[in-house]
Amino acid sequence: MPDALPILRVAVPAPLYRLFDYLPPSGELWSLPPGVRLRIPFGRTQAVGVLMEVAWTSELAPGKLKSIVGVLDTEPVLPQQAMALAQWVSAYYHYPIGEVIDNMLPPSLRRGQAAQLQMQQRWRLTEAGTQLHPETLARAPRQVELLRLMQRSGGSLAPGLSKEWYATFKALAAKGLAEIAEAMPTTVQAPQVMVDMPTLNAAQQVAVTQITASLSAYNTFLLDGVTGSGKTEVYLRAIEPVIQAGGQALVLVPEIGLTPQLISRFRDRFPVPLAILHSALSDKERLQAWLMARDGLAPIVLGTRSSIFTPLRNPGLFIVDEEHDLSFKQQEGLRYSARDIAVVRAMRAKVPVVLGSATPSLESIHNVNIQRYQHISLPQRAGGAAPPTLGVVDMRKQPVQNGLSAALLHSMRKHLDAKGQVLLFLNRRGYAPILVCHGCGWIAECRQCDARMTVHWAKQTLVCHHCSAQRRIDAQCPKCKENELRPLGQGTERVEEYLQQVLGQTPIVRIDRDSTRRKGSMQRIIDDIHKGEPRVLVGTQMLAKGHHFPHVTLVGIINADQGLFGVDFRASERMAQLITQVSGRAGRAERPGQVLIQTYQPEHPLLRLLLKEGYAKFAQAMLLEREQAALPPYASLALLRAEANDVESCMVFLNQAKGLSAALGTDGVDILGPVPALMTRRAGRFRAQLLVSAVQRKDLHRLLSVWIPAVQTLKASKKLRWSLDVDAMETV
Repeated sequence: MPDALPILRVAVPAPLYRLFDYLPPSGELWSLPPGVRLRIPFGRTQAVGVLMEVAWTSELAPGKLKSIVGVLDTEPVLPQQAMALAQWVSAYYHYPIGEVIDNMLPPSLRRGQAAQLQMQQRWRLTEAGTQLHPETLARAPRQVELLRLMQRSGGSLAPGLSKEWYATFKALAAKGLAEIAEAMPTTVQAPQVMVDMPTLNAAQQVAVTQITASLSAYNTFLLDGVTGSGKTEVYLRAIEPVIQAGGQALVLVPEIGLTPQLISRFRDRFPVPLAILHSALSDKERLQAWLMARDGLAPIVLGTRSSIFTPLRNPGLFIVDEEHDLSFKQQEGLRYSARDIAVVRAMRAKVPVVLGSATPSLESIHNVNIQRYQHISLPQRAGGAAPPTLGVVDMRKQPVQNGLSAALLHSMRKHLDAKGQVLLFLNRRGYAPILVCHGCGWIAECRQCDARMTVHWAKQTLVCHHCSAQRRIDAQCPKCKENELRPLGQGTERVEEYLQQVLGQTPIVRIDRDSTRRKGSMQRIIDDIHKGEPRVLVGTQMLAKGHHFPHVTLVGIINADQGLFGVDFRASERMAQLITQVSGRAGRAERPGQVLIQTYQPEHPLLRLLLKEGYAKFAQAMLLEREQAALPPYASLALLRAEANDVESCMVFLNQAKGLSAALGTDGVDILGPVPALMTRRAGRFRAQLLVSAVQRKDLHRLLSVWIPAVQTLKASKKLRWSLDVDAMETV
């Protein structure tokens, strides 16, 4: 069509299920590849969109089409594989393609900044330094250490900030052995001592062999290893041949708090550039790491949930550590599962993916049962460490002080006298979960949520852990005006205070979201724990995930009953995972470990099954229950959620949406509701939901593909916020 103008079809970050058509600027004929960013007029402002395709026809008349303002890239900012992944994610999660692509880009690129790496100076060896034997400098041990490390690292390192190391480098430079050169940025840090690789046990060796034998083909491996079995070492050994072959490995972890120790393990093992990606980075740091990964400059990419969208030039292996963790499911906006997308990416790239956990999700265990995944077992702890002994403290027969039984306190003193560390787990931060008036029974409630305020005594504040609202603790009861306000129940802050009273000068550290807010605070605490300095650790589930504390010999679980009677059908699974993971922190080195579990329900069948038979038998029993109830993984779920200034608006919208589904045909699909959410009011807005379920996944998506675009046309949809959560992990 020589006389026709090309139509640029652009994905725009807007909640609309369509592409937008534009003309080239000034009527020029443009030949642009998909994946470049364009600055476009959008409504009354401008936006940054991504070109999806070039066409020659449009549903709109040429006179109604606007021209783009400018082209931001000379080459696609997103490679073809990333564009294809975006389209799959949009189709599977039934989410606007423009917002999917927006999630894939670092904030800097969303704003239209240049997709360009910044050069930095690097330390590099001269030819003389490369050939010199380090022992020639025997009279200067620091120079020997730096020279040896640089030679191991291929002749160059990024300069660190340490003045002590800088002086050593200057000494080498003065001898003509090293120089400063400009090179692409890397995240290789200041010199560190290279560590020796530990000897693998038989199960670890089998695991490494199975994974590395499959590096040229797609396979999903469930690495099911007990706590302390050395899963990280298996990851490292599997990554090594990937790097040697010029490939890249993407490693996902559930929490930012886990990244520092993993970074340290990877840097000690591989003197190669690492791309680190998580939400605590600055926009500049995130952009540099993302570009290094995309351009293949970083052989290892390590990050949290959103890192799954990072493009890789040479993907060779995907790893999801703690694959069962709820943190891998995004709960706002694009509600994706990073674990599931990792499997899809590996399948498309024809490379293996490893899902590691000591407590695998029931979905992954089911996939092993039907031979969709390959099962790799690590049944023993690495290094000869024995599993901890488990004991139950029946709280019905115990005197209790601030949530701690006499039996647990006695065991704590015994382990402390033996120079061990003690970890106490309570998944409730703050001082107390309730502030109550002893005179009239008034309870401090959040003014924005259907929830009670948590007492934070140190700051004399009441905090809502759902909407983060805060206010000062009342001086007197607002209802009866008496001075009878008392905190009820225990949080980590209260347990810490009580232990300081009963244990005297014993060093105690609290690890929760409040005590680790400052940048670097979590790493400093973990470093102190490894040194054995705090003798008692009091913390929330932040302590349950992947940490190796070699000095901990006793773990006390203060309240094991929280998950036994949860409303969500996954509550029991999460309870078992949490108890197993926390218990695994004990006895990970030479000294034996002990676990004491405080409970008011010692005869509960699920708790007894877990403690007597272990997590594997517990999981198979839970799978049988799920199958009988037609719940995931034996069915597929989606939740249509709505929130508005009043619950009636939510119910009207959801009822209209349900009516639409009936008109479209719901063969093989059940739609339940609508009902108000368990916490109906949150952050000042009311919430309700509609549950969509199907035994066959294809039936669910067949309905969603036509239903969700129709839902968007409802007038009621314009008056509130609504969202679809495919494969919802929280259903209440």
